[in-house]
Amino acid sequence: MAMASLPALLAAPALLPRPALAQAAAGPGPGTAPTPAPGFYRFRLGGFTVTTVHDGFRDIPLQGFVRNAPLEAVQALLAESFLPTERYRIPFTVTFLDTGRQLVAFDTGNGVTPPGATLGRLPETMRAAGIDPAKVDLVVHSHFHADHINGLLNAEGGRAFPNAEVVVPAAEWAWWRDRGNESRSPEGQRATFANTARCFAPYEGRIRQVAEGAEVIPGLRAIAAPGHTPGHTAYHVADGAAEMIFVADTTNRPEIFARRPDFHAVFDFDADLAEATRRRLFDRIAADRVRITGYHFPFPANGYLAKEGAGYRFVPADWSSAL
Repeated sequence: MAMASLPALLAAPALLPRPALAQAAAGPGPGTAPTPAPGFYRFRLGGFTVTTVHDGFRDIPLQGFVRNAPLEAVQALLAESFLPTERYRIPFTVTFLDTGRQLVAFDTGNGVTPPGATLGRLPETMRAAGIDPAKVDLVVHSHFHADHINGLLNAEGGRAFPNAEVVVPAAEWAWWRDRGNESRSPEGQRATFANTARCFAPYEGRIRQVAEGAEVIPGLRAIAAPGHTPGHTAYHVADGAAEMIFVADTTNRPEIFARRPDFHAVFDFDADLAEATRRRLFDRIAADRVRITGYHFPFPANGYLAKEGAGYRFVPADWSSAL
């Protein structure tokens, strides 16, 4: 089965003290798709507070998703992790950082989706977590795939985060803002050029580019992680000795791409470079025992990576660390 294009698969037209997981949403009515509960998870990082907020999930065909491995090998890996083997479920989770001075969102989710969709749940889960989009000071982007930037817009096409400054990786901005690069991009990713212009347009005058290694705000620094896209960027967060890395899409689900970093996902712009980045960054994370959050990790999408053979094993954080 041929994979649909990337945009078709992924596009979709102040913190309050609370329990770590929000209440479940009302169950779906007869004949409707299941709706994810508005889940969130909160933990301390030094004097900072980190909250992971679920944006739902999407199921896609498994055939063709890993470009350099037979379907049977991918199915076997999924089965070892007790995951379905007939299709591939992609979770979406946005990380928020409260430094006590600024409230930061890392990426913005899938944005406005039709009623009953299993993704695009960020507005309701933010409400459940007590996060007001008007109080978000900074939206920091890892890259410009639709499932990471569509949430910049509200239902009217205006700013979903009305008071936020938007931070973008300079290399990512340079690539997708230059239509001359369109013919040099994979065909399935060419819609990203128009979608980038659409999503960032309401934030004109509020956009700041950051270079590799640059400090975004005190305690937050960019880490170049190219391959998934030309300017894909991870972010290192530190408060004193406490540290964390938002790995974004350095890997899709870790049950596959951390355990087998040599597997190449169909969504990667440059799969060989993405693999090299994955190994370099994950070696650092495993050696330093740094906590991470990931965009497509199983909710609550945070924990650690342990080196295991030629790959890495994702170890979810101890739930007793939740606030």
